Amino acid sequence: MKITDPIADFLTRIRNASSVGHKVVEIPASNVKKAMTKILMDKGYILNYKFTEDNKQGIIKIALKYNSKTKEPAITDLQRVSKSGLRKYASADSLPRILNGLGIAIISTSKGIITDKEARKENVGGEVLCYVH
Repeated sequence: MKITDPIADFLTRIRNASSVGHKVVEIPASNVKKAMTKILMDKGYILNYKFTEDNKQGIIKIALKYNSKTKEPAITDLQRVSKSGLRKYASADSLPRILNGLGIAIISTSKGIITDKEARKENVGGEVLCYVH
């Protein structure tokens, strides 16, 4: 099956797995998805991840994070912003702020895939991939 928007598929798999309480989700790998997974790990939205190679493109195994008392997922909302039919770009001074800085926006820039805070610090704009909070 051909996936037309692999980033939307990545976000949907994480959203669905966390909404039903799965501990681990497996996602077909790509360099963009690996960079986004690393950002989610660095910002504390997931517990851990592991890249495994198969004979095709590889698999990303993501261990999802939940609140130990309430069992609520750490990721409450994932939104795809720039879609394949309508790309959304933002300059360095017009980058979005998610929940007044409580969430993150993942941006694809000339310096790689980074968060909105890092893009402001580097003073670069780019394609707004998604919002996480």
